[in-house]
Amino acid sequence: MSTPRPFPALHIEPDITRAHTPDKALYLSESMWTHVRERVYARAWHWLGPLSALDAPGAMQPLDLLPGLLDEPLLLTRDAAGTLHALSNVCTHRGKVLVEAPCRADHIRCGYHSRRFELDGRLRHMPGFEGACGFPSEEDDLPRLPLPFAGGHAYTSLAPLDPVAPFEAWASGVFERLAWLPMHTWPHDPSRSRVWEFDAHWALYVENYLEGLHIPFVHPGLNAALDMSGYGYELLPHGVLQLAHARPSEPALEAPPGHRDHGTRVAAYYFWLYPNLMLNVYPWGLSVNVVEPLTPTRTRVRFESFVADAAQLEQGAGGALDTVEQEDEAAVCSVQRGLRARLYRHGRYAPHHEQGVHHFHRLLAQHLAG
Repeated sequence: MSTPRPFPALHIEPDITRAHTPDKALYLSESMWTHVRERVYARAWHWLGPLSALDAPGAMQPLDLLPGLLDEPLLLTRDAAGTLHALSNVCTHRGKVLVEAPCRADHIRCGYHSRRFELDGRLRHMPGFEGACGFPSEEDDLPRLPLPFAGGHAYTSLAPLDPVAPFEAWASGVFERLAWLPMHTWPHDPSRSRVWEFDAHWALYVENYLEGLHIPFVHPGLNAALDMSGYGYELLPHGVLQLAHARPSEPALEAPPGHRDHGTRVAAYYFWLYPNLMLNVYPWGLSVNVVEPLTPTRTRVRFESFVADAAQLEQGAGGALDTVEQEDEAAVCSVQRGLRARLYRHGRYAPHHEQGVHHFHRLLAQHLAG
């Protein structure tokens, strides 16, 4: 059996005017895929949403984090004092999944050997361990994960001691910019939830999102709603903001006096946070897109909507989102097919329009290098 060819080191020249895009091995290599899973996604901050189902003490909600990639069983709980917790959903005895469906109880009980835990993860009781030396210890408690909130939504990381960045640094620039909007009051609209799967590498989808250069050529409907002459890019420490301006006849967000965006008719705030979260703020509310890698050539994207003003739905930049998504998928799937070509290796960056793509690749190279 032949040894798989190692992927080339991912190096991105800091000067975008001289830089080349990554070698196509990034999108095709199985070994690169494994590195991305462990060095990027296992250390990333993950969006969990507003956690409105955990509305009373004793509530428990299991979830699998990034099915198909991480497959990490987690358990969200609200204890008797009303405090929310993010815990491992795996028993510390023999590894059984603890809670299979949303429920309410005053403790967590394993159905295998009846080990019981408090709702904050501390071991409460375990039959049959009489005489065990050094038992119980802290390692018998359920591992606890951080659970910060921003904009009314919760986040967590599987690497609390070594995330890709401290949460405040990771989210820096996003929620300060949006503080004038009462996002925490915007209700979830499940009727607008979507799940899309397509045959392309997850990074191609992120790259497509991070540049507006393709909008006039791929999205005729969206292009008609935007004033592309004012389309702007701002690099954040761990993300990118694309600020889209509305045409005069289109709906827009208008920031209050004193805000840096006052006087600008904002069609959309397109925020991306490394590696896979997109927060799109429109006049009608918030569209959250979570990019979920499945294989090196297949990706799932989840759309969740939080509607502030239903009268603005289906208008402007946030109007025909299903159509825009299908157009984007067609483009990135075509790129995935093209990357298999023997005659292609890598490309160059458009210095203005693809500075967000370049920033993404620089962050990826940094974390893959450890």
